[in-house]
Formats: sequence, structure tokens, C-alpha cells
Amino acid sequence: MTAQTKILSTKSSSFDTQLRQLLHRDAEQVAGIEKTVNSVIQEVVTYGDQALFQLTKKFDGFDAEARGIEVPQWRIEQALNDIPAKQREALEYAADRVRQYHQKQLQESWSYTEADGTKLGQKVTAIRRVGLYVPGGKATYPSSVIMNAIPAKVAGVKELVMTSPTPNGEFNDMVLAAAHIAGVDRVFRIGGAQAVAALAYGTETIPAVDKITGPGNIYVATAKKQVFGRVGIDMIAGPSEVLVIADDSVDPEWVAMDLFAQAEHDEIAQSILLTTDEKVAGNVVAAMQRLLPTMERADIIRQSMVNNGAVIVAETREQVIEIADIIAAEHLEIFTKDAEKLAQEITNAGAMFIGQYSAESLGDYCAGPNHVLPTSGTARFTSPLGVYDFQKRTSMIQISELGAQTIGARASVLARGESLTAHARSAEYRLKDDK
Repeated sequence: MTAQTKILSTKSSSFDTQLRQLLHRDAEQVAGIEKTVNSVIQEVVTYGDQALFQLTKKFDGFDAEARGIEVPQWRIEQALNDIPAKQREALEYAADRVRQYHQKQLQESWSYTEADGTKLGQKVTAIRRVGLYVPGGKATYPSSVIMNAIPAKVAGVKELVMTSPTPNGEFNDMVLAAAHIAGVDRVFRIGGAQAVAALAYGTETIPAVDKITGPGNIYVATAKKQVFGRVGIDMIAGPSEVLVIADDSVDPEWVAMDLFAQAEHDEIAQSILLTTDEKVAGNVVAAMQRLLPTMERADIIRQSMVNNGAVIVAETREQVIEIADIIAAEHLEIFTKDAEKLAQEITNAGAMFIGQYSAESLGDYCAGPNHVLPTSGTARFTSPLGVYDFQKRTSMIQISELGAQTIGARASVLARGESLTAHARSAEYRLKDDK
């Protein structure tokens, strides 16, 4: 590395300020981006397919009107047969593991009956139609298809609609194969904010959905934010990140490579090492310097590590726990002698990878749990994508005649306390003494 990754120490009087600055990333703040995205959304709302045709020609370089927005089913099936056998086997293996894990998350309806005959409960149903956005362009992400589509199908979603940008109109066969394996119902080759708008509001060709999930660039994230309320969304995801807690029980090159695995996503990804051992910190930095020239995406990794990465040396184990909870990382790797115990003591993380063989990259593809995770510290209050994101709950209330006497009397008192007399009289009409 021509420039060094930042090294922070809790011994420094300015550590708290340095940590805040490290975690406060203003990456990809483009002036006027909300205005641009809003304009795109309005175009799609107003002109439907015609707006999609024009925007797709402008950004993806192909004539969607002439060649068609929707990918035919035969083309999706063909992709599954065209990819190499090893790729197909790996996709099916990943899909099986992800399906098995997410089946454990299924929620069921429940109810109970009180002594007076009043019946209360909760009805759990699947969202009817979901839109899945899959990034395309610089890279393709069949793993994103699996991670978003399979929980939806496990939940019972009846129709899953996928959109993805296709430069020059060409789809990646692995993405199409993953869509077939995961049970996607319809696939459209549209990307960007215009795809999000089409999913939220519908066009002549693309049906409006009830919820949109899936990652994307700043335009996609901003569009999801703007259509929220019209439809549900999974989350507003920021740059990818990993926090590795390590001691001298793990090979420094393993740690260095795991930091690189996150950094190679893009220049705004964040990889942080946290340790109580200055020697471990030095050994990992030395390993990164040795390994960087061997990396295919060395320039991206270098920029990510220099601009956003860090090595943090804490004085105590308690500080490690406190710092980890402040960072609330998307991915948390714990490579210490007491990894399982430490994992129980840390509260905030999107996903924890416990023990030196638990590389985060395995979780990205085929460990089983979902790789759609909260970023930018939001693991403090939100959770990974799961089956529960594709199910909704309806309260079920069936008051008996006897129950209406006791519940209604109290409701009347509370309603009058709020000066809502119509509420009170609605309850009182059902009281026997009031008739």
C-alpha cells in the first residue's frame, strides 16, 4: 500500500472523535440526487412504459420498446441449462441451504378464547406481490436473487417480480438461472430509479407490487426511500462493511483477506480490525501489504482501506465489546479464543461469524442465513431480511356479548377521558344496562 490504513487507539484522548469520523461516511452524496430521482419517478408515473423505453435507451443502451422489457420464460429456463454444471450445482446447493434456514422463520396464526367467550388472535398472511431489484452493470449478483426470492417464496408470496438493469439488453445467465431456481415468476430488464418507480406504481407492462426488496446504487436507494409509503421496502442499505475482532489465535493473512473481501466491493466499503493486541494489529497490517499486490481488484481495495478502513487497538476486552456495539457492523467476524462467549456479550451486528473458519464470504453465498443485512449502524434497531419481511400480521378481535359488558365499560371511561364521545357511546350502546 502506498498509503496506510488508519490506526486508532483507545489510549488516545481523541479516540471518540476519531471513531465518530470513521463511522460517519458521506460517500456518494451527489448534489440534487433526490430531485433527479423524483423527476424519474414522475416520468414513469405519467408516461408508464414510454418513460421506461426512453430511460432504458439512455442509461442501458438498448431499445427496450423493440426488443421487449420482459424476459421470456423460455429464456430463463434456457439459462439454467446453459450455465456450467458446477455453477448450477452451486446455485442449487445455496438455494437449498437458504430455503432450509428460512423455513425455520415461518410465523403461524394464533388465537385464544377468554372465559367470557371473547376470542382474540393474530392472522399471519403472505404479502401478495413483491418486487425484487437485482443490481447489474459493473457486476452481477445471482446470490442476491437467491437471498431475496427464497424467503419470499417460503413466506408464501404468490407473485415475485424481478427487475435488473441489462447493459445492451443482455442478461447474465447465472442471474436468470438463479431466478428460475428461486421461483421468480416474472423478470424485467429494467434498472435504476425507473425500475423502482415501475414496481411501486405499475406501468402497462410491469405490475405494481406491494413491497420492494433488494440492493442497488444510490439512485435505487433514494428511489426506494421516495416510494416508501406507496409500497413497503426492506431497508435503505448503505455501503457494505465488516468488523473483524481478532487475537493471536488466527492467522493474520486470514484476517487480511477477510478485510479485503469486503473492501473489494467498492471504494466506499468499510473494513475494520479491532484487537487488544498491538502485535496482532501490526501483523495484519503487514499481511495486507504483502497480499495487496496479488489482488485482482487491488486499486479498489487500496482506496477502500485507505479512505474508510481502520485498525483499532483497544486496551481491554470490555472496550472491544463497547466499540463493537457502537459500530453495529453489518458483518461481524469474531476470531478469538473465546469467540462464542464474546458473541453472546455483543448486542449489535447484522450477522455474526463466530470462529476463524466462519468467513463472511461463506455467508454471502451459501451458509444459509440471509446476506441482506442492516448497514451504517442500523443493526442497533433492525434485523436481516427474512421470511417475516414477506408476511404481515392482522389482529383478530371477536368480542362476546358478555365480554362487551366488561371491556365496553372500561372503553367508555377511557374514551370520555379523551373527549371522544362517539367512541364512548359506540361502546355504551352494547352495554345491557344502557338499553
